[in-house]
Amino acid sequence: HPTMKLSLKNWLSAACLGAALCNQHAVSASEAVTSPTPPSPIIAAPFVGGKVFINGVVQDDVPSDMKLADVFGCCSSTALSADECPEGTDSEHQRLLNRVKIGTMPQMTVDQSLQALQSAVSAWDGGSGTWPQMMLSERINAIQKFMAELKHKREDIVNVLMYEIGKNRLDAEAEFDRTLQFIEKTIDYIKNSNEFGSGWDASNGPTRLFLSRAAVGIVLCLGPYNYPLNETYATLIPALLMGNIAILKIPTVGGLAHLLTIEAFSKALPPGTINFISGSGRVTMPPLMESGKIDSLAFIGGSNAADKLIKAHPEPHRLKLFLQLEAKNMGIYLPDLFESGSDNAHMDRVMKETVAGTLSYNGQRCTALKLLFVPKDHSEQFATMLAEKVENMSVGLPWESTNSKYSQITPLPNQARVEYMQSLIEDAVEKGAKIVNKNGGKLIGGESTLMIPAVLYPITPGMRVYEEEQFGPVIPIAPYDSLDEVLKYSREGKYGQQVSIFTSTANEASAQLIDRFSTVFGKININSQCGRSPDTAPFSGRRSSAMGVMSVMNALLEFSIPTVVSYKDVGNNDEIVKGIEGHSKFLQPVS
Repeated sequence: HPTMKLSLKNWLSAACLGAALCNQHAVSASEAVTSPTPPSPIIAAPFVGGKVFINGVVQDDVPSDMKLADVFGCCSSTALSADECPEGTDSEHQRLLNRVKIGTMPQMTVDQSLQALQSAVSAWDGGSGTWPQMMLSERINAIQKFMAELKHKREDIVNVLMYEIGKNRLDAEAEFDRTLQFIEKTIDYIKNSNEFGSGWDASNGPTRLFLSRAAVGIVLCLGPYNYPLNETYATLIPALLMGNIAILKIPTVGGLAHLLTIEAFSKALPPGTINFISGSGRVTMPPLMESGKIDSLAFIGGSNAADKLIKAHPEPHRLKLFLQLEAKNMGIYLPDLFESGSDNAHMDRVMKETVAGTLSYNGQRCTALKLLFVPKDHSEQFATMLAEKVENMSVGLPWESTNSKYSQITPLPNQARVEYMQSLIEDAVEKGAKIVNKNGGKLIGGESTLMIPAVLYPITPGMRVYEEEQFGPVIPIAPYDSLDEVLKYSREGKYGQQVSIFTSTANEASAQLIDRFSTVFGKININSQCGRSPDTAPFSGRRSSAMGVMSVMNALLEFSIPTVVSYKDVGNNDEIVKGIEGHSKFLQPVS
């Protein structure tokens, strides 16, 4: 029965769980054990060999003293015979999913990472290096050249995103395309803004002011595994455009996509402008911070790791920080949604936003809805409705499709993520929650990482998933008697990124929530899921969720310092300054 308590051991005792066809395809979560669907094209596994990129030199053959770690992705699919599957399953439609080697990643030592740092220090040269001294228009041209080169790698990067981190084809393509669109919008903003050298301001009496922005220095950039290209580049490219020198730490998971960008960077940017470091962050990052030569930290990940890096800097007061960290975004459903005579079409839209908000890319988004607060009198009804929606989602490999739609639920990137999801589910079940949806929490294809989402209800304080960010396909539903419980959770919580309020009427409760939440969260969504888009809007947060603001405009401001040149229009000063202007790169207009 879908709502009975099941121990994790019972779920995992089967040697394999059917994925419904030995050919590669996707099926609904409720049918993931028995029902066949038409096959999808098989995508050949990519292979990306390890490379080193320091001081503009691309080393395809890594140094002999540098280890290479194998990188595995999901998945190869193997058909299973009748005697290989548990009794009672349809052996014609069974398969086993196995990891496949898709590349290698250099494991740099402390000394090798310090070589990358020295390259960055030389390229910065106290602010006098080639890249920081270029005219802004020249840096724009270089980044546009990089984009043109990168476009040739689109299909390779998309395939790697599918195999290494389990992103379905549609989402992988969208990540690549949105990344280039973000860069284009950033360049357009620079060209059309008054922030970057628009001429002399004569509105202050005889004082003339020229305002532009200049680089901070050496930026250490650490991006996440879930959006290795898009979120990393949302900090990296604005930092480069502003004239900073960058050190990119390739993520341990999701890093192969970055290796595919090396050639484009090497062709477009001066040597040393960007250097790559790969391998263990615990090994390679502390020495860089301890050197005191890092001027800015752009970090997207966990707050504990960020704190350790910041504390390692000998002068943290001068370290410019940009942090995008964890979140435990609430979805709050007001009682009016469930009142008699309420709009069914509106409720359908609410459920659609809920499913997308909780399970887009398997819930592996900082902006995902991670705890749903539902009125107690209607919470069981809501849980059943949501479970039905989840059961109809397609589950499969990233390149598989059903009725021209790619798999909505795909493999998690590694076994550690699966084990964490299982631990949260087991804890909730042991403390009284039930798994509401059919097959919830089960793995497909043996001991794989393809997990059917689990809708958990009722979730109460004291359960780990009530407080911890699951960052995966687990949907906790918490019933509430009064909105005071919701306000207490938001007021006392550790995080403050976003919240979604779902209502069917213009009521006082919604207005009060918005007012109270305006000092708690960076974004308040009404009848829609949480999200970063549009890229022109500020993406911010409070508490342990963020420090700094991401957007087309704000990222440029985060990685630059406003710099003013001034003079008094007396005597022949005006003539002198005009003569200087003709020779100064900094005083040149963008276009």
